[in-house]
Amino acid sequence: MDIRRRNNVTVTGRADGPVLLLAHGFGCDQNMWRLVAPALAESFRVVLFDYVGSGRADSSAWDERRYSSLEGYARDVLEVAEELDLRDVTFVGHSVSAMVGVHAAAKAPERISRLVMVAPSPRYIDEDGYRGGFSAEDIDELLESLESNYLGWSAAMAPVIMGNADRPELGQELTGSFCATDPDMARVFARTTFLSDSRADLKTVTVATLILECRQDVIAPREVGAYVRDAIPGSRLVTLEATGHCPQLSAPRATTGAITDFVGAV
Repeated sequence: MDIRRRNNVTVTGRADGPVLLLAHGFGCDQNMWRLVAPALAESFRVVLFDYVGSGRADSSAWDERRYSSLEGYARDVLEVAEELDLRDVTFVGHSVSAMVGVHAAAKAPERISRLVMVAPSPRYIDEDGYRGGFSAEDIDELLESLESNYLGWSAAMAPVIMGNADRPELGQELTGSFCATDPDMARVFARTTFLSDSRADLKTVTVATLILECRQDVIAPREVGAYVRDAIPGSRLVTLEATGHCPQLSAPRATTGAITDFVGAV
C-alpha cells in the first residue's frame, strides 16, 4: 500500500533540517498543527500525517482490530517513518499520541530519538495514588454518550476540551474536526484512548523527552504532567501559559518556542 496516500502524509520545511514528526490526537487530524507548522518549518523538516480513521487518511485501510490498541497507531507512525526513511526524529505527539510515541520509540529507537509530549495522559481514570482526572463512571458515561449520539457529544464536549471560553471559535473548530470523523471509527479510537493505561510503559522511555502541559487542562490536569515527568528519567516538564487541551491552537507561539528550544538544546 502507498503509505503516503494511506496516511495523507505532508512534508514541509527545510529538506536538510532536523526532522519533526507531528501526530494529532483523538478526533483531530494534521490540520490541528496549522498554527505551529509554518513557524517550525523555518528551522525543521516537518512531517505531518493523519492516522487511518482520521482526516483525509484512506478509510479503506481501517481495521478495527488494529486500531483498538495504541500499538496499531504506533504502527502507522513507524510505517510513515520507514516509508520516508526518517531517522533521528523528534516525535511530537498531542494528547493520546504522546503515548503512541512512547510505543513507537520503544519499537524503533533508531528512528525516534526524542519525544515531545503535548498535554499527555498515560491513564485518564483515577486510581488509588493516581489522579487521571476522571472516575471510571465518568469515562463510562462519556463513552456511552459518544456511542449513542456522536454528533451531539462532539458539540457538547469539544468546547470543554478546548477550554478558552472567551475564544469560542477554537471550540467551534474542534467541534468541526470531531464531526468530520467517521462516527464508527471515532468510537473505536475513543475507547482505545480513554480506556488505555500506559503508566508502566513510561518507565521504558530512554530517549530525551519534553513534556508540555497547560496551566489549566480538564483532560490532563497538572498532576498528570508531574506524574509523567517523575516516571521518565531525565525528562523535562514545561508549563505553558495556556488553558485547555490544545495549546498548539490556543498558544501556538509558546508551543513552537518550547519545541524549538528543546530540540536545539538536545
